[in-house]
Amino acid sequence: MIKKILIANRGDIAVRIIRTCKEMGIQTVAIYSEADRECVHRYLADESICIGPNNISKSYNNIDNIIYLALKLNCDAIHPGFGFLSENAEFAGRCEENNIILIGPTKEQMILMGDKSRARQTMIDLNVPVVLGSKEVLKSKEEALSLANEIGYPVMIKASNGGGGKGMRIINSPDEVFSSYELASAEALAAFSNSDLYMEKYIENPRHIEVQVFGDKFSNAIHLGGRDCSMQRRNQKVIEESLSDYLSDEEKNNLYNTALSIVKGVGYIGAGTIEFIVDSSKNFYFIEMNTRIQVEHPVTEMITGIDLIKLQISIADNKPIPFRQEEVVFRGHAIECRINAEDASKDFKPSPGEITSLNIPGGFGVRFDTFVYTGYTIPPLYDSMIGKLICWGENREECINRMNRALDEIIISGVETNVEFQKSLINSNAFINDTHYTKFIENNFIKALSIV
Repeated sequence: MIKKILIANRGDIAVRIIRTCKEMGIQTVAIYSEADRECVHRYLADESICIGPNNISKSYNNIDNIIYLALKLNCDAIHPGFGFLSENAEFAGRCEENNIILIGPTKEQMILMGDKSRARQTMIDLNVPVVLGSKEVLKSKEEALSLANEIGYPVMIKASNGGGGKGMRIINSPDEVFSSYELASAEALAAFSNSDLYMEKYIENPRHIEVQVFGDKFSNAIHLGGRDCSMQRRNQKVIEESLSDYLSDEEKNNLYNTALSIVKGVGYIGAGTIEFIVDSSKNFYFIEMNTRIQVEHPVTEMITGIDLIKLQISIADNKPIPFRQEEVVFRGHAIECRINAEDASKDFKPSPGEITSLNIPGGFGVRFDTFVYTGYTIPPLYDSMIGKLICWGENREECINRMNRALDEIIISGVETNVEFQKSLINSNAFINDTHYTKFIENNFIKALSIV
């Protein structure tokens, strides 16, 4: 039985995990870098300890130190959250070697689904639709040029071990291939310590819709509905919502059943997200599986009433999923706006610094997941996201209205934020009419606002 968990993360997800652990009667250990000495998660945990200096590789990505501390402090398990080591197969293997439960999938499943080119081939074997592209990792820029000419432009090259928009380039013509290949390869190496790339036909103006899934050690598999993550900037999500109103009920069910076939086909254990792109004809294609909890998991919690972190921990603790698929009830609509410390008028430049005043919105159907407080200094070292504003409504229209109200209530002084930018986004005709797509912000919205 899991009695003590080390949280190998920081920020809002660390706070989120601690809250659920407290409710489950599980003790927590928070780690923090020297830059995060005043981060609130270390004060909420039962124990906290500095893991290392500001350098990420020597702190939150320091596998040796994290394993050492987990053993020294008698932790039964480690929760990696998202980012950092959450999809690191080596870390998963080290946990297994030291009899520490990793709250996530096995090392083998991480390797299978974490390698995008290998996952793609697995989907083909499972008869899951995939976008036309390379069957394996690209061996050279010359091979990339040959394949791009064969597939037809535009194409997209992606980091095989990537995510978050890093190591990704859209190529519109042959003369862009070599430079894009070199840039994507270098970026992938820097971000993921792996320069491998693969290629896909680029679907123009797609929607990005993902399915939250869980599998357990008793061969049970469930889905908790879909999330529409089509509002993106530079391949990173900005607004997420659940359920997707873009698809009909029949189309949603086809998507959900496909996602479940993947979970069952690979024997997946734990929380996962199957990501698809959907074209203008409502055809969907597998793009990747994230083998961790997602930033946007709260919108799923809001419409299902299910604590996804609790379910993660329960599955890791050798318990079966405690309900059947037919018992999952979807109620209403939920939207999440990512609140970042950044200046939209200066090409979204990060805005670290001290928060001099803070008002967190509240009221019925409003949730704000954050780790900041008045007097907290945002360090210039990590992702600029400082909170997630999540609103629920009986329907999409009511949810948008509630989000407008909640955004009006946010006060964050001392640093620049994207709150006004988010207000403009959710009130854009494209979002209200549900006609936006993954490149809407770059291609339409920013140009219309003339803010950068």
